[in-house]
Amino acid sequence: MIDGDVQMSVLPQLFSPTKIGAIGVANRVAMAPLTRSRADMDGVHSELAVEYYRQRASAGLIITEATNISRQGRGYAFTPGIYTDAHAEAWHRVTDAVHRAGGKIVCQLWHVGRMSHVDLQEGHAAPVAPSAIQAGELIFLESRTQARPSMPRALETGEIPALLADYANAARKAKAAGFDGVEVHSANCYLLEQFIRDSTNQRTDRYGGSVENRTRFPIEAIAEVSRIWGADRVGVRLSPMTRAVGDTPLDSDPQGTYGYLAEQLGKLGLAYLHCVEGQTRGPNAVADFDFKALHAAFGGSYIANNGYERQMALDAVASGHADMIAFGRHFIANPDLVERLRLDAPLAESDKSTYYGGGAEGYTDYRNLNAAGAA
Repeated sequence: MIDGDVQMSVLPQLFSPTKIGAIGVANRVAMAPLTRSRADMDGVHSELAVEYYRQRASAGLIITEATNISRQGRGYAFTPGIYTDAHAEAWHRVTDAVHRAGGKIVCQLWHVGRMSHVDLQEGHAAPVAPSAIQAGELIFLESRTQARPSMPRALETGEIPALLADYANAARKAKAAGFDGVEVHSANCYLLEQFIRDSTNQRTDRYGGSVENRTRFPIEAIAEVSRIWGADRVGVRLSPMTRAVGDTPLDSDPQGTYGYLAEQLGKLGLAYLHCVEGQTRGPNAVADFDFKALHAAFGGSYIANNGYERQMALDAVASGHADMIAFGRHFIANPDLVERLRLDAPLAESDKSTYYGGGAEGYTDYRNLNAAGAA
């Protein structure tokens, strides 16, 4: 099923082992973070998550679903946390299962900022953000209804150290949970990206105004996490072209802003830079933004994501555009995606109605090639 001489030369690169920072991976296929909303309302995962991640352990690297660093950081019902001992214990069952299956897994650390609702906040407090600008879109509540995010309040300068402490605490809990590293979520218009963009950051203190100031808090948070983990086990996710989450306008100079940020992150010696290449949930759009320049400015390993199909992935790795390719949607219905890609086998389609919330249906009941009778 492998077609032609081109595949014979290109395929081994996509499926060959490498190191991403200090993390050795068996192949260049990563599982992108996928919110599935299967935890309880305290953010503790069930045994379903153990099986879900174990089934996908053939990925060179699993990046977990976005995981709340604090109660304040939560913006959607039934999303997991990594800020209490109970969270760490639940995640440890996941990491043990993935490691027994031969996989590697990092925890994506998440604070949603303005993308939250008072019903999800302790004491019905307002969500926090760099500036008091309400987000659009809809978010999922415990009542299983959807609502527009609540009006946030602007963080005081004196509150930033407590947020940095939350990132540090989450990093320690992730270490206790047995992860191989962490990814700091600075994408998809959540808190750290809300600081980065001048469209959502109208501050006049040292965390607003110039690109140096707007990127200060994200860099401080990433540096704090790196202090605990070692920089070579810390990745960062960026999405310079995403405006879908929260109807968030782009930065006025995406290339300049994110190019500066990538350069500063490169100085930290991080494990990798992970970029959403285009509009989140949309097609790949490498033609609309110079992601090669971002990769060059960062200088380290680069994981490309967004709308990748098999041939695109083969070409991206073969050309040196990326060190790994992160697949999201395809991993939902294809727990053995790596094998299917290797064989150029048909991919199963996922049921969108089961993406968020619920139980095993549409979560752990997708079959691999042999079980599906497709091999």
